[in-house]
Amino acid sequence: MRRKVILDTGPLVALLNRRDRHHEWAKTLWAETEAPLLSCEPVIAEACFLLRNLGRGPAAVVELVRRGAVTIAFSLRDESAAIVRLLERYSDVPISLADACLVRMTELHGDSRVMTADSDFRIYRKHGRRIVPTLMPNFR
Repeated sequence: MRRKVILDTGPLVALLNRRDRHHEWAKTLWAETEAPLLSCEPVIAEACFLLRNLGRGPAAVVELVRRGAVTIAFSLRDESAAIVRLLERYSDVPISLADACLVRMTELHGDSRVMTADSDFRIYRKHGRRIVPTLMPNFR
């Protein structure tokens, strides 16, 4: 069984924006990753916002969802109590709604990794104490 990949905003933006410093990393990782990648609506919203000045940026993000390359695999309504706990626990980082959803998704999908360019995922823990497995670029 293959490990599920949970997609964060950074790699999504990097894939679609050739000027992003992580573009080559994201492009290579996407090519090596079996679809669909799992994500949540806050990630999609963040990516659309960050790509708003890039021609078809927001449309390209939504097109990945429409084509099934990215699957929305999270319900904020169903997981709201867990999300509130994560937002409160990491309020000093601070954690975004998207990041809290992704941490919760790793709890729900035990054999998963988060594809991210956000070093805060080195701080976050799933189930309180367990490291969140990630796929990250080398930070310098």
